[in-house]
Formats: sequence, C-alpha cells, structure tokens
Amino acid sequence: MAEQKAKKKKKRSLRQVIFGVRRPGDKWFYDYSLVFAIVFLTAVGLVMIHSSSSYMTQINNQDPMYHLRRQGVIALAGFFLMILISRMDYHWMLRFGAPLYLVSCILLIYASRFGIMVNGKRRWIRLPGGVSFQPTELAKLALILLFSVYCARNIKQLRTLKGIIIIGVIDLPIFYLVAKNNLSSGIIVLGLAVIMSFVATDIKWIYGAALALVSLVVVFAAQISEALVNAGILEKYQLSRILVWKAPEQYPLDGGYQVLQGLYAIGSGGIMGRGLGESIQKMGSLPESQNDMIFAIICEELGLFGAVSIILVFLFVIYRCMVIANDAPDMYGSFLVIGVMSQIAMQVIFNIAVVTNTMPNTGVTLPFISAGGTSILFLMVEMGMVLSVAHMIKLN
Repeated sequence: MAEQKAKKKKKRSLRQVIFGVRRPGDKWFYDYSLVFAIVFLTAVGLVMIHSSSSYMTQINNQDPMYHLRRQGVIALAGFFLMILISRMDYHWMLRFGAPLYLVSCILLIYASRFGIMVNGKRRWIRLPGGVSFQPTELAKLALILLFSVYCARNIKQLRTLKGIIIIGVIDLPIFYLVAKNNLSSGIIVLGLAVIMSFVATDIKWIYGAALALVSLVVVFAAQISEALVNAGILEKYQLSRILVWKAPEQYPLDGGYQVLQGLYAIGSGGIMGRGLGESIQKMGSLPESQNDMIFAIICEELGLFGAVSIILVFLFVIYRCMVIANDAPDMYGSFLVIGVMSQIAMQVIFNIAVVTNTMPNTGVTLPFISAGGTSILFLMVEMGMVLSVAHMIKLN
C-alpha cells in the first residue's frame, strides 16, 4: 500500500515538473495574439511557397503541389508541437540545453563529413524515409537554452569581463562548426551570444567597440576579404560574394545574377504588386525563389503594401516577445524569450537585407515563410517555449 502511494506521488511529481503546478483559482495568461500572428505568417508562407514554386516544378515534370504539401505537413505537425510545448513548464525544458549542445556538435561534425552535398557544402543529414535534417537549427535551439540557464544563474558574473569571455568560449565550438559550412548561420549563432550577453551585462563599451569594428569591416569589406583569402582563412567563393555585393551589375551572368533578378522583382511589383501568382521572375529567372529569395516574389506579387504588411507582423511578433520577456516570472524565462526573439529578428533582417542587396548574399531563410522543413519545425518549437513562458505569467 505504501509502495503504491509512493509510485502515485512520483507520477504526480513528474507531471508537475513537466507541466507545472496549477492551483484552483489561479488565472494564467495565454498569448492568443502571438499564436494568431504565427499562424498568419505560416499561412502566408504556404501560399507564397506554392505561388513561387508551382511553375518550375511543372516544367521539371514534378508535382506542382510538392513544396506546398511538404511544408504544410511539417508546419501542421510543428503547430501541434508548439501548442503542446506551450502547456509545459519551460524550466523542465531548460535542462536539455547542455545535452542538446553536445548532440548538435556531434551532428554538425557528422554532417560536415558524411552529410548530403548541396552546392558544394554538406549541411544536411539524410534520415530514414528520405527526410533531410539540418543540424544547424538544433544548434541554435541548444544555444538559446544553454545561454538562458547560464545568464540567469550568473547574472552577477556577467557584469565582469570574465563572464562575457565565458559566453564567448561556450559559443565558439558551435560557431566554428556552423560557420565553416554556412557563414550566415554562423553569424546568427554568434549574434545569439552577443545579444543575450549584452542584455545581461553592464559593460556596454565592449559592444560599442565591436559595432565600430564591424562598421569598419563593412566599409573595407573587399580589401579585408581579399587579404583573408590570401591568408587561407576565407574561400574564394566567399570573396566573390563580397565583390558581387559591392557591384552586382558587374557580374550580371555570374554571382550577381540572383541579386539583380531579385531587385528586378522588387522594382516591378510597385505599390500593389502584379497580383498573386502573376510573378514573372519565378519562371526560371530567380533561383531559389521559394527559399531564400521568397521575399522578392512577395514584393513582386503583393507589392510594397504586402511586403510592409508582412514586416509589420514580424515587428508585432518581436513586440509580443519583448512584452513576455519583461513580464516573465523569472530570469530564466526572460532570457529564453530574448534568445528566441533575437534569432527571429536576425533572420528577418538578414533575409530582407540580402534580397535588397543591403548585405552580401547569405543563405538565411525568412522565418515561417521560406520553404524549409527543419527551419519551420524548430521555429514552432521555439515559439512554443515563448508561449510556455507567457503561460506561466499569473494574472492575479
């Protein structure tokens, strides 16, 4: 009898650890506005993925619904996973930061040696059933969880230079493994460490100096990149991206082709766009129109009005994350939301900046909108954690 009671007590405690403690009479917050914004962005993404990919899949004698069906199934599974995670206690999820960090390092090493070769790079792992998986997305999630725990537990230490250096040391292995195959994702991984440590520390002058250094690098990007190539640090294709960014019109049939076609798409859209499904550039002129360059198709078909509307929805998502981070029950929740918000903000900025040729061409997807099963799945998981933090906010 005593053993049965002990087992029941153990089961109850496990449920409470995973889903939290709910007392009768307590009122809890749930951010339905954020859920609606996520659903809206995902729905727009599905429509634009089908619009931008159906023509070329037909030309290649493939199913015109392939990309829509694939993205839709993964997005739907991710949505239910997001709702499930939002009902869990985020403190329970934070304990997986260190194990996921180690797993992501192993998977990144495996992908770099035995992964699927795409455009000369090995970034994906082939899973059973023909499903491909990009371990970079797992690495981002692992860093967000790990940094959230570290920043919350060592808030005093992060007010010293030593604490900031430790953040950098934690980030360095993942940054190296990601950046050597995908520089743009490496920048996001580095940005997570910079933003989360910036919020936690009082030593702001370091970040001001780093910003000044980055500005100098941007101004002299071509000269610095050429010197790094000669030193064997950068590859020649990475130098070509810098040169194309500076003057894409000088490489109209080579590296500047995609950039110029994207700018043509944006310019031809005007204020209200050509109309949904009426893009000209998606008919073979704009490579990867359903992936990294999908924002150009949005501008062409929906015009400036549609592009600005989508940007405003992204700003609303970031605003809601800021509110949740400010009202979170503890520092763990605050840093968790800040990490997710930082990743989404950086990806939106980088993607739009690449399409508009504000920065060199990098392979960064537009969150919730670009085609990519791994990306949408892990974004849904991360938003589930944000909603979990919001759900732990008491209203009384």
